[in-house]
Amino acid sequence: MSERTAARHTSTTPGTGYGRVSTDTMRSIVESRRKRRTFWQQLGLIGPAFVAGAWQFGPGNLTTAVQAGSGYQYALIWVIVISTILMIFLTDMSVRLGIKSPVSLIASIKDHLGRWVGVAAGIGIFLITLCFSVGNAVGSGLGLSMLFGGNPIMWTVICTVAVAALLLLRNVYRVIEKVLVGIVALMAIAFVASAFIANPDWAAAASGLLPTVPDGSWLLIVALVGTNFSINAAFYTSYGTKERGRTEDDYRDVTVVDTIPGIIAPGIMTALVIIVAAAVLGKTGEAAPTIVALAGIFEPLAGPIGSTVFALGFFGAAFSSMIANATAGGTMLADGLGRGASSSSITAKIVSGSILAFGILVTLIFQASPIQLIVIAQALTIFVAPVLAALILVMANRTSLMGAMRNKWWQNVAGIIGLVAVLALSIRLLFTLIGG
Repeated sequence: MSERTAARHTSTTPGTGYGRVSTDTMRSIVESRRKRRTFWQQLGLIGPAFVAGAWQFGPGNLTTAVQAGSGYQYALIWVIVISTILMIFLTDMSVRLGIKSPVSLIASIKDHLGRWVGVAAGIGIFLITLCFSVGNAVGSGLGLSMLFGGNPIMWTVICTVAVAALLLLRNVYRVIEKVLVGIVALMAIAFVASAFIANPDWAAAASGLLPTVPDGSWLLIVALVGTNFSINAAFYTSYGTKERGRTEDDYRDVTVVDTIPGIIAPGIMTALVIIVAAAVLGKTGEAAPTIVALAGIFEPLAGPIGSTVFALGFFGAAFSSMIANATAGGTMLADGLGRGASSSSITAKIVSGSILAFGILVTLIFQASPIQLIVIAQALTIFVAPVLAALILVMANRTSLMGAMRNKWWQNVAGIIGLVAVLALSIRLLFTLIGG
């Protein structure tokens, strides 16, 4: 027997050796099968991205989507589609950053890019949460006013005080959150049903996938991007990922069961809102100016009861988003200031309280046109978004931090497109405000 022939049979692992599967490959196959999760184990990975998606689907999202459908019919659906795709990529980067960051994303930014860059990131997210706090405050007050009557400002104050109390009693909020999620789910079902009962023009809706910019729609487009391409929500996903102890072995399953569906779900719901609003309210060609007009989208589904369903969902979205927004803003600014990445710290609670107070203050000052106030507040978030998008993109490319999980070229292409988009919109909004 020749030496070459003898060398072919040195493997002691059945089915391996020369011309067959190598021992290392066989071992990796066995280990991967051993680690494969059951369906219920995969469901257990659902979390951070769905939280980010729920944060997106707040009163600002509903208001801008209804205004888009009522004022421009199906023409702005493309904004939601593109925003959702870009949001998936940014959220995916944040998930990987949460897996690889030793402590928190802002702490890693300080280590790799400098302390003041991390401080700027914390301040930037705080500023965005201030803008979102306005929509949450206005939305909660308007929703309860529709349900029980009375002054919306009074209800806004009551809701804000309740949220402040819940931030101190986290266990109580867990129970209330389940009720609120159920209310929002009821509203989601109502939108799906209305999308078919209202008998929209589906061909026209499909044509809305082609990018067009109707006259006078720029502010609304910026607001739609600000709510649906929510970079601060994507940024905060890294904190949820870190808190849940996700690892590189979890990444693939997390992407399939959490990241992609968690971001696509609110995108689909927002598109349905536009379609329903276009079918029910879009015949006049004028955007719905009041909360009562917004609620008219459910009349084909439930008649007079439709306004109650809308008010419940609108309040549920606003109140739950108010808590998430204040908590995230307080946590990340506290982290930026070097006070820790925990929502339970004194600094985080003080900052969260200031976010809630800001929402009330602006609502009191500009209470004449609450719907327009929500739209403008959502649009203003676009000024800070480019900074956060750039930080996520830069950090996701740091080989010393990310290792094998650093961005691939196609992920960088999507990230750069998103960065350029929000930068261009922020410049456009600046010129619009100066010109106006």
